[in-house]
Amino acid sequence: MIIALAGGVGGAKLARGLADILGPQELLVAVNVGDDFEHLGLHISPDIDTVMYTLAGRNNIQTGWGIAGETWNFMAALEQLGGETWFRLGDQDIATHIERTRRLKAGEGLAAVTASLCAALGVKHAVVPVSEDLVRTFVDTDAGLLPFQDYFVRCKSEPSVVALNYEGARGARPSSALLSAFDDAKLQGIIICPSNPYLSIGPMLEIPGVADKLKRRRTPCVAVSPIVGGMALKGPAAKMMGELGVEPSAFEVAKLYLGLIDGFVIDVVDEKLAPGVAALGIQPYVTPTIMHGRDEQKHLAAGVLRFAQTLTADTSSVKT
Repeated sequence: MIIALAGGVGGAKLARGLADILGPQELLVAVNVGDDFEHLGLHISPDIDTVMYTLAGRNNIQTGWGIAGETWNFMAALEQLGGETWFRLGDQDIATHIERTRRLKAGEGLAAVTASLCAALGVKHAVVPVSEDLVRTFVDTDAGLLPFQDYFVRCKSEPSVVALNYEGARGARPSSALLSAFDDAKLQGIIICPSNPYLSIGPMLEIPGVADKLKRRRTPCVAVSPIVGGMALKGPAAKMMGELGVEPSAFEVAKLYLGLIDGFVIDVVDEKLAPGVAALGIQPYVTPTIMHGRDEQKHLAAGVLRFAQTLTADTSSVKT
């Protein structure tokens, strides 16, 4: 059993690579819910959907979000009526949101609804929300406090970031499936995917039950850097790091995970950072991390799994 913490495009890509290697009973992907929000009366779960569509082989490679071969008749009609169109919902994608919302309003939990949607799309591996409690990311910027989707989509990540607020996270509990996986005797490793450390992984780690499990891990935890050569391959991670006074680098990402991980995967272009990572007490692993296609996703996943097998969980710094 391997647990992968994921969110966004990078996380979904590595999750797919892991799913190509591991059987359905050997992998659980826990996904960020901090960017969930209600729009047009619908419950939208962007990170869950990105992971789900990617594992189903239906993701839109060009945009990084949504479904391949999407059409936009709904958005065109909505625009003609004067409705809100800043957050684009494709004709196929909106069916997911309508069905999710209907079932949530009928009393089903987000985990059960996610499992059902994944099964309908042919996803055999477990995809679970990190929590079924309400966790929402707010971005404090020079333009004021913004809900995440307003910052990311409506404002195109242009405002300067001052701080992050994960509303509800401190009082949230991990989903039952994730807790069971953490306690599973067959658990062999935990992988933090190359997702934005502030927007995708940060909300998950702010949940005490998740952070506590990582601090007291009994199996190795490995993180993969989303920063390559000082740049984010997708999204505003590098920009945010600079605005928060942190040098955009793989080394600084490793520092963010200090005490939670035993190994850290960096790209070959950042090989010079390996000694600094090692000096933190974290074992570095240098390998190509850019995943253009499925072969690279599988290659990176295989390397990460082999690397994790060489490590021992180090909880010596944890205060009991």
